[in-house]
Amino acid sequence: MVYKIRVILDTKVDVIRDIAISSNASLEELHTAIVSAFGFESSEMAAFYLTDNEWLQGEEIPLFDMSDSNDTVIMQNFYLKDIFKQTEDKLIYVYDFLLMWSFFVELITVSEDTEQTELPKLLISVGTLPAIAPEKQFISDDIEEKDDFSDNFESLDDFDLDSFDSYMN
Repeated sequence: MVYKIRVILDTKVDVIRDIAISSNASLEELHTAIVSAFGFESSEMAAFYLTDNEWLQGEEIPLFDMSDSNDTVIMQNFYLKDIFKQTEDKLIYVYDFLLMWSFFVELITVSEDTEQTELPKLLISVGTLPAIAPEKQFISDDIEEKDDFSDNFESLDDFDLDSFDSYMN
């Protein structure tokens, strides 16, 4: 199976790449195709995030395991056919955690075209990647009701850290 995947830069101006890739490819192979399609140098860390139809960010699937646990949740262990079950399934992709290039990734078509041997393949390129990553704004929701914790403390200076340390040990 061949997947046609649309990758859209999270910005106000249209910057889109459509990529054809085998359903048997790993997320690491998709990462490499995205890096190539957008002209990045492939020298930075990256991660995919599972998401729902509302683009709410879920579990991270990093390029490399940076934890001490030797967890196997890395891109090379996940295959597109296991992530994308139907058209319109989505992922979020972040490249370069300092600059935070953020992309929306969506499966747009599935075909049984077995004649395409040169995969992955850039199919469509719309728009030019800006010289710098679009600035991200992290906005939290207003909390109308304070919980007991915030009612009791005005700042970190109000904490009795000695009691906290003894509680944790």
